[in-house]
Amino acid sequence: MLVPMRAILEAADKYRYGQAAFNMNSVGQIEAAIRIHELLRSGAILQGAEASNAYMSGELDFMHGTPEQKAVGAKNIGDTVKKYGADSPIPIALHLDHGKTLESVKACIAGGYTSVMIDGSSLPYEDNVELTREVVKYAHPYGVTVEGELGVLAGVEDHVFSATSTYTNPMQAVDFFKKTGCDALAISYGTCHGANKGKDTKIRREIAIATKECMLHEGISGFLVSHGSSTVPQEYVQQINAMGGQLENAFGIDVAQLVDVAHCGINKINVDTDIRLACTRNIMELFRDHPELKESPSIGQVYRDMAANPKNFDPRNYTASIMDAILYGKIADEDVAKVVECMKNGVTESIAPLLVQFGSYRKSNLIEPVTCEQMADRYKKEGI
Repeated sequence: MLVPMRAILEAADKYRYGQAAFNMNSVGQIEAAIRIHELLRSGAILQGAEASNAYMSGELDFMHGTPEQKAVGAKNIGDTVKKYGADSPIPIALHLDHGKTLESVKACIAGGYTSVMIDGSSLPYEDNVELTREVVKYAHPYGVTVEGELGVLAGVEDHVFSATSTYTNPMQAVDFFKKTGCDALAISYGTCHGANKGKDTKIRREIAIATKECMLHEGISGFLVSHGSSTVPQEYVQQINAMGGQLENAFGIDVAQLVDVAHCGINKINVDTDIRLACTRNIMELFRDHPELKESPSIGQVYRDMAANPKNFDPRNYTASIMDAILYGKIADEDVAKVVECMKNGVTESIAPLLVQFGSYRKSNLIEPVTCEQMADRYKKEGI
């Protein structure tokens, strides 16, 4: 069933495990993600970024999608999650990742999202507070969870870019929770967006610990989020490069560090790059093992678009020729089915080990099966 993200994070916080959150960019990916979460009996947080919403409207220039296109894509993602997850035995939250405006938040809530992030981290502090407070006032009456961000992560991911990091101040985080009423807060503590996080990156767990301790001292019922936390498995990078890819300096966060911070107050861990890498590796292997598919009328263009940019590993940049399959799950022929299956398998392979290692495996029974309507009543009664 679909639940507010807060319900999932409350269980993760209480039982001290990390709940991974995965970005989705196609109908097949969503189907596969829900299936593997069900198999491992884990609650699920599926995410759509603003660029994802534009892409899922059919806009190929998804980095410059209009608000109208993003609204269409948000509903498409919402409808797909409902299709595969409304009757699921596990709790599922659909979350907007890095929303930039109240209008984007409104479109996602209308489209079926049960959680939203408003990212005002690039704004002056008081402006960030005001924007986040405004979103909370709008979202909580719908029972929708709100995540904010404080501090700036370096790196590039969709619309998020910064050359340097600004670490989160734990005392300012407490002030932010108090002034905004947000449910969750993404902090900057050494992680980094994208695939180029740097070799042997060390995250500053003491920032997470101090922030959580300050929150507990002040009686704040909130949750901490780790963005830019893809692990960038080196076998994926090496396998892609062995088949002609040109990925340089692609390194992620060591899983052991993420497992550690999950015990130190980090309740949600965002992962995107791992899925992109796994899907791309699988599709490259398909064309390597079946070279005749390079001339396929239905998927030959997928190969040509992929080969034209060996440094790119984002499937959104080479699947324009099979958009009916991406957007609606319409499979034109067996060749298209093979590409879609590669993407589904990539989702499964990249997600499964993280659910086990972060600790959400077999814990869906710990999560309260609450609806957004019930959460809205709770917000009202408790003044959260």
